[in-house]
This record gives sequence, C-alpha cells and structure tokens, in this order.
Amino acid sequence: MSLPPGFLDELRTRISLSQVVGRKVVWDMRKSNQGKGDMWAPCPFHQEKSASFHVDDRKGFYYCFGCHAKGDALTFIKDTENLGFMEAVELLAREAGMPMPARDPQAAQKADRRSQLAEVMEEAVKFCRLQLKTAAGQVARDYLERRGLKVDAQERWDIGWSPEGREAVFSAMKAKGFAPELVIASGVCAKSDHNDAPYDRFRARIIFPIRDARGRAISLGGRSLDPNARAKYLNGPETELFDKGRNLFNLGRAREAAGKGAPLVVAEGYMDVIALSEAGFTATVAPLGTAVTEEQLRLMWRVSPEPIIALDGDTAGLRAALRVIDLALPLLEAGQGVRFAVLPPGLDPDDLLKTQGKGAMQAVLDSAQPMVNLLWQRETEGRNFDSPERKAALDKILRTALMRITDTSIRHHYGEEIKRLRAGLFGQSHKFLSRKEWVPGQRSKGKPWLPEPRATTVTKTSALALGLNDERLIEQVILATLITHPRLIAKAEGVLDRLDFTDPEEDRLRRSLLRLGHDIASEAPPESLREKLDAEHRALLETLLHQNHVMSAPPILKADDTDFAEVCLGDMLRKLRSSRGGRREVDDAVEDLDGLADEGLTWRLAQANEARFKAAKGPQTAKGEGFVADNGVEMDRDELEEARNLWDRIDFGRNGRPKG
Repeated sequence: MSLPPGFLDELRTRISLSQVVGRKVVWDMRKSNQGKGDMWAPCPFHQEKSASFHVDDRKGFYYCFGCHAKGDALTFIKDTENLGFMEAVELLAREAGMPMPARDPQAAQKADRRSQLAEVMEEAVKFCRLQLKTAAGQVARDYLERRGLKVDAQERWDIGWSPEGREAVFSAMKAKGFAPELVIASGVCAKSDHNDAPYDRFRARIIFPIRDARGRAISLGGRSLDPNARAKYLNGPETELFDKGRNLFNLGRAREAAGKGAPLVVAEGYMDVIALSEAGFTATVAPLGTAVTEEQLRLMWRVSPEPIIALDGDTAGLRAALRVIDLALPLLEAGQGVRFAVLPPGLDPDDLLKTQGKGAMQAVLDSAQPMVNLLWQRETEGRNFDSPERKAALDKILRTALMRITDTSIRHHYGEEIKRLRAGLFGQSHKFLSRKEWVPGQRSKGKPWLPEPRATTVTKTSALALGLNDERLIEQVILATLITHPRLIAKAEGVLDRLDFTDPEEDRLRRSLLRLGHDIASEAPPESLREKLDAEHRALLETLLHQNHVMSAPPILKADDTDFAEVCLGDMLRKLRSSRGGRREVDDAVEDLDGLADEGLTWRLAQANEARFKAAKGPQTAKGEGFVADNGVEMDRDELEEARNLWDRIDFGRNGRPKG
C-alpha cells in the first residue's frame, strides 16, 4: 500500500513520541525534563537498571545508549508490538484520528499474496513437525538424538521431517485448501522439468524452518541423511518471501538476545546455530547457504556493532573469513567492525561443545581477533620476504587493501597497526643517515652530521600530536579517575548518564563504566574493574592511561585518596557540563533568530558566556569555614588550594604536558 506525500509527516506531528513510549516504560523523573520533552527511562528493549533510554519529543526520535536501539514512533510500535510497517501506521493513525488513505489495489494484492505464501510455509512446518513423530520419522529422530538434540530442543526449533514420498507435502497442502500454484510459489514444492508434475522439494530430509526477524516462516532448510545425496544441505529457492542473501538463520531470537547484551556470533550452518544457542550463546546466526553478503553484513551491524565470525578451523572456514574481509573493508565505520574466532583445526562449534564443553567455546570467542590481524595473516602467511622486491610487493598489496577503507580515521588506524605488524616481521628498520651527511662527488663543508630530529615520547603523546581539544582532555581524565577510583562511578552516575563523550570509543568506555559500576563493590580494588574492562577496551585503555595529561592529573597522582578524587571529579564534570550547556544555549538562541537579534537574545548569549566563565573558576560556594564542590563534598581551604595547585600544573591547552 502506498501512502500519499506528507501523510507520515502529518502522522508524526500529531503523535507525541513520549506518549507512545510511555505505555511501555516508567519515566525516570529525576533525569527527565517534561517541559522540554527530554525524557529518560530504562530501555524496553533490553534488561537494565539505569535509565539509558532517551526520548527527544521535539525531534520525535529515541535512542538507547545501552543497546543502541533508535527510531521514531513508527519504529517503536513495530519493534515492541511485532507489527509490520503498514500495521504500525494504521495503529498510530487510529490513535491520531487520521483516516487511512484508500489502499492501492496492486499493493493490496501483493500484500495479500505474501500473507498467503506465509500461511503455506507455516502449514508445511506443522506438517513436517507431525511427520517427525511418526514411525517414518524414526530415522530422523535417531540422528537428532545422536547430535544431542533432545525432544524439548526439537520443539523449540520446530524441527521436522519431510517424508520420502514424491508428493506427501504437496498433497497435504492441497488438502488444506491451498492452490497448487501457491504451494509451488512458496518454494515448498517444485515442478518437474519433464512433465510439469509437482513434487516435494525436500524429500527425505530433516526440516529446519527459516524465519524472518518477526518470526514468520519464510522458507525451509533440509538436511539429507543419505550419504549419496547430491547436496547434504538444501535451502528453499528465492521466492516473493525469501531472499537468501538478505536473511539470516535465527535472526529474530539473536536480535533479542543481543539487545540484552549477548555478543552476536555468526556460525556456518543450522546445526552450529542450534548447538551454540542451546549451550547458552543465544545471539547466534548463520548465512543461508551462501557466502556472507553485503546485505547480511549490514543486517548483522544493525543487531550488534561488532559481530564475531566463528569459523571452522579448516581451509574452507579460512577462505570464508577472507571473503568477509574483502566485503567489509569498504563498509567499516567508527565503532562498527568485525572480529574473527577461528576454531581448532577439524572442529566446528558443535564438535567443540561436545568434546570440550561450553568453556572451550567461550575461550575461542574471547580470543576473537580484529579483522586487521586476519588481513595481515592472509597476505603474509607462508610467504618469504627475503628481498626488497618482495617486501615492496607486500607493501603494495596492503596499501591497495587499505585504500578500500572509506573512513579516513579507520584507514589511519589500520595503517598504524600494519606498520607495527610489519616491524615485527622485518625487524626494526635501520636508521639511515641523512642525505646531508655525504653525497658521492660532493665535498663536505666540514660540518659534523647531526641526525634528523625525531619526535620524543612526550611529544608523540602530547595533546597537540593526538589532535585533542579541551573538552576531550577533561573527558579522558574523567575516565581515568573513575577507573582509578571505582566507587565514584555510582556517585557520578546521574551526571555521566547525560554526557556524550566526544570520541566514540571513549563514549563506549563511559557506558561500560556505568554498566559495571553497579557490579563493583565499593571496597573493590581498581584492578577488578580493569579486568572487566580489558576484554572490550584493552587497546583504548593502554593508550588512554599512558597519556601525559592523564598520568599527571591530580586524582591519578593521588590514587589512594578517593575523597580528594571525588572533589576533582565534581570540578571536572561541572566544567564539562557548563561548557556544553553554554554551547547548547547559544545553539538554541541561534535557532530562535528570525533575521534580527533582539535584547532577549543578547541577554541569553551573555548569560551563557557568564555561566561558562564562572564554572571555569572552580568551586566557590562558601559553607562555614570550608567550600562545597558541585557534587556536595565539603573541603577546607587548604584542600581546595592543594587541588587548585595540582590542577595548575597541568596545561589543558594544546601540548598536553605538565607545566611543573
């Protein structure tokens, strides 16, 4: 059904997103600002305690900082009510009192046909489920039993058996009242090339239903038990319902599990997915008889920003990994990548789980490698680089691969990692003399040769070299302070939850700290938090915690004084909030401009500037003989002076080096 231009815009205007979402959540009124339409609540898409689900009523969009769910009122209705797009439109239109436009006859006919095909698929699944329980299905039950799939697991996955008869399924569908043409169009049956006679496509095969993200059966997969069968596994053909390159096996369940924090694992086949899911790795999917396609990769990224490709440790598995690398390189974005978990040689996930248990599979997933490592392995493994020509050839191949990365920041980081790996392979490059030292045929002027100046370690880690701005410097010190003093996480939760950090990776670390803050006991040492963070943020932590402006920050220098760190943290958070608050006030004022500035606008800009200036001066509120920081911690004048003296030693301008 096609909608007239402007219909959806009018619908979104009439509907309040906070009212739609409010039926499914309980608002956190401490964080919410109802007057501005700025609402916060625990996310309805994954289990959590803190309110990380944000609704912006003015813009009509929501976003969860935990599971990354986002969208508008239509998206929310679709995902929470399990409705199709037009069903969600109709529901919201009724609420808004808007009559639905007349249906396009062709679109209505197409939608009706897809519904009929889906009915055929569901009836075929039911028929095969019954056949598995008959005497004819004993051979299939024995096989499933040997593979470790008990009856309850077979029920959960709707596994069935297609009998050996040529027209058993076709006859059953006809008896249900479905037209022969519809049964064939569904892909369950096919026509003979010789006489157009219909026959069952999945004869004598164990049946695995293939469902879309909404849980509708859209095709079947069959596993033959005949060792002489032309194909051990067979998928349904492309139909009006099923496009194998745009779907994933177990997508609906995996999306729900990933929304609750489970890592998305990509296996090779049905049995691997079922075995992993039954073992507790519930966010597992598989491509459908094809190499991973671009559409499937984008589908994975909508579920999880960093899926783990779990491949068999054989030649075919490694070839599949290398194909994914070539596919993914041009599509990479900040915070959106792929990791690879290669299983021991000769084992698939099902074999590994049976022989070594869940712990062994978890260890394989925990050791998943970033894609850059697989790229390097592909181009270097088994090759000899004993000549300049061969080394130059390797450089050319890698340079060509890196140029396929469209995101400049990611391309830069890939280049840095390749340089590191290259240095490890070839050894440290010799420090050649400058051309100015000696040129054949040219007399020296008697001046001693001096090596070309190189950046020192301090210079390389300075804020100027790293390209950091003032706010990001403060953000990095805040992160380091929370890692050094874990019990401050819970105290600062309300403020941290509202702040989005400048760098995406550092913002992910902020969200991880908020998530783990509830699990860390107040008396727990910082090392326990570091251990939890290392699995996901090791590379970032190694860089962050060794920068000069971080190591010389007062709360890091005084790692044993948490009360002092709390005062410093309150000061940093106030500076960060005031800077951003002033900028928002300016942005809002600019939005209100209508050709001419007025006195009210001028006053607002002046107030914003004054607020930022006052906040930059630090805590000034007197309380008896002491002072009170923004977070309510009282400190005496000596403590305040000590904090200021320590802060003054650090230049938060451009060089990132301590003054003292």
